[in-house]
Amino acid sequence: MATISSPGIGSGLDINSIVSQLVAVERTPLNKLKTAASDLQSKLSTYGQIKAAISNLRDAANVLSKSETWGQTSATTTDSSSVAVMTSASSSTGTYSLEIQRLATAQANSTVVYPSADSLVGEGTLVIEKGTWSTDQSSFTAGSSVSIPVGPPAQSLAQLRDKINASGAGLVASVLTDASGSRLVFKASATGAANGFRVSVNDSDGNNRDGVGLSALAFDPSAGILTMAQAISAANAAATLNGLSISSASNSLDGVMDGLSLTLGKVTTAPVQITTSQNNTGIRKSLDDFVTAYNSLNTMLADQTKYDATSKKSSSLQGDSTAIAIRSQMRNLLAGTSGASSTFSRLSEVGFDVQQNGSIKINETKLNAGLTNVTEMRKLFGNIDTTTASNEGIATRIRRTAEKLVGFEGAISNRTDGLRKLVDRNTDKQSALEDRVAMYEKRLRQQYTALDAKMGELNGLQGYVTQQFSQNSNNN
Repeated sequence: MATISSPGIGSGLDINSIVSQLVAVERTPLNKLKTAASDLQSKLSTYGQIKAAISNLRDAANVLSKSETWGQTSATTTDSSSVAVMTSASSSTGTYSLEIQRLATAQANSTVVYPSADSLVGEGTLVIEKGTWSTDQSSFTAGSSVSIPVGPPAQSLAQLRDKINASGAGLVASVLTDASGSRLVFKASATGAANGFRVSVNDSDGNNRDGVGLSALAFDPSAGILTMAQAISAANAAATLNGLSISSASNSLDGVMDGLSLTLGKVTTAPVQITTSQNNTGIRKSLDDFVTAYNSLNTMLADQTKYDATSKKSSSLQGDSTAIAIRSQMRNLLAGTSGASSTFSRLSEVGFDVQQNGSIKINETKLNAGLTNVTEMRKLFGNIDTTTASNEGIATRIRRTAEKLVGFEGAISNRTDGLRKLVDRNTDKQSALEDRVAMYEKRLRQQYTALDAKMGELNGLQGYVTQQFSQNSNNN
């Protein structure tokens, strides 16, 4: 039979309150452990942010360590509609004169006009050959060849379009419809003289050149077959650069001179001047990215290691030797000297002024003066010398240091590993204390429940004795 337990009924004591208060006292060390665990997690989170900031600085410093960063060039033209210009790290500065005599074109042919796209053309076999036509199209040098079976039954313009596009013949087929009707149009998928095409047929009507049925698609000027008209012939682009003739199968000329890439837009009537120069805008962006990354890390380390006297609160890493050492190390690297350049030895000489709070502020006058000698700037920042440490560039040193800090056995990894071990030990201690407190509470409840029962018996006995004395007094 189930029993109902209500501690304190027999004794009148508030046993639940007494036990709760005693357990709360016993839990005091556990609460301290939880506070410590929260602090450890805060430190881990902060170190995660510091690691990300150091990684950003490493990447920004790595950019300044690359020669192509300092070799950036840009280009301008006197006629951007005729030619678009791209430069690369291998581009040299200078001026070029360009004349465009012809753009590269893709061969295009079309059929006669049909009533609609659904008009039937014919059936048989269509043979498309890719290759090169002679200048007068009296001969054709064939390359690849694709045979396309057509029907039966007879196929329409739309059906032929789909078959040709699915054949991989190197043509793009489409149906052109206007007020006069519909035509099937072929166009080579690539420009250039070597991408011309010839079309022959094996017409089911037995005549392969009369223009009736499938032979309406035939095109072979070398054999006098012109039933399909040619709208555009295949041709290479032709131009003159600094007086030298150049030819290209496409209108995009990559690396045509000193890393210069040209995209031809139209035939010119006068020479177009192309000027390439040092791209100070691109170099400046890389420098600004480095400054932003460094200042972000410096601010984070300063904020997380400081003590606020006004609020009397410590930051999560206040007094943390690893964080303090990282900030000091970075400041020393920034203020260091390098023997890589014969012109500059410190970053302050090219406008990197270090403020009292450790951040960098750019001195525009000094930096602009430094950029007039970009070769020496590159050495100061990015020189790599594995034999003489004093001749390494400042950005190279910072990159190497940052790599070590965030590496597998670096200071950041070691510190975070130590914090995680402290978190694990804290968790184990909390678990053990939780078990101890639970046992303590169980023991208290057993003891007070027994006390409650005993006092209940004593209270009952007291009532009985009092009743007996009262009856004896009344009898007397």
